[in-house]
Amino acid sequence: MNKSTLKSYRALVVEEVGVGRFSRQILDRSTGDLPAGEVLIRVCFSSLNYKDGLSAVGHKGVTQNYPHTPGIDASGIVEESESDHFNPGDKVVVTGFDLGSNTPGGFGQRISVPAAWVVPLPENLSLKESMVYGTAGFTAALSLLKLQGSRISPEMGEILVTGATGGVGCMAVAMLAQEGYEVVAATGKLDQVEFLTRLGAAKVLPRDLLNEDTAGSPLLSTRWAGVVDVVGGPILATALRSMKVGGAAACCGLVASPELPVTVFPFILRGISLFGIDSTNCPMPERLKIWQKISQEWKVDDSERLYSICSLEELDGEIERILQGKQVGRVVVDLAS
Repeated sequence: MNKSTLKSYRALVVEEVGVGRFSRQILDRSTGDLPAGEVLIRVCFSSLNYKDGLSAVGHKGVTQNYPHTPGIDASGIVEESESDHFNPGDKVVVTGFDLGSNTPGGFGQRISVPAAWVVPLPENLSLKESMVYGTAGFTAALSLLKLQGSRISPEMGEILVTGATGGVGCMAVAMLAQEGYEVVAATGKLDQVEFLTRLGAAKVLPRDLLNEDTAGSPLLSTRWAGVVDVVGGPILATALRSMKVGGAAACCGLVASPELPVTVFPFILRGISLFGIDSTNCPMPERLKIWQKISQEWKVDDSERLYSICSLEELDGEIERILQGKQVGRVVVDLAS
């Protein structure tokens, strides 16, 4: 990268100010401070994910070294490139890999990354729309792909989506409903029933109904043809015990717990499948396929209902909201505002 034309930019920087104490502030940075990368991108939009919130409060399981700029999602315009695959002026998207974890991320107006992380912006998406989806929409789409790959069709019955008001959950509800599935949205935010039904949920289920004592019967009455779960723990265990013969579940989160208190009985007596969803390390061929689906047949109609937008200055408050479990839908960060 051409270091003779250094550019200044603004970024949210998290610093360790004491043992276990971290501060967040917007600072002026220089592209000379960025890691060596084949592609320098001017970030136009990012989005807020729970993982970003953890990085922003010093969670060493997400980010090992500080000071650091979080942001696992970014969309923008290539400014410099050492790769034959990208040229200055190209519109691109970067999600996953190490962006925002231990590599300065999308909460800064510039990122420098390997070309192998970069996806050309699909023709049917704007830079802002790509961040309405971001990692959350990408994860939801991967989950849908797994269900369809297991031949879970709309005719087979209800699909349960847990954590339905969150980023992945609301995207999964909208995509599944648009594909013709009967979606049951489980949430602890019962004041958001209208939001979920507008996204396409056929029913909204109080989360507590799934939070049963898992020490009971290893099998429950069958109900779900498929599950997209973002919470883990007893809720996922209860859902698995309630799946129909041949059903499939996609597991992509652990908001409630990383533990899974379930026996093998649902797997060996009902032949169900449990898929882990890894959006971070998804191989590029599959990544490109997913982004094409997001921009075409899985593109959500009227996506305006899915997100709110904030500036870099407003981001700190949104980080607090997502960590407190108060976030509904997606938050797009406008890096130009």
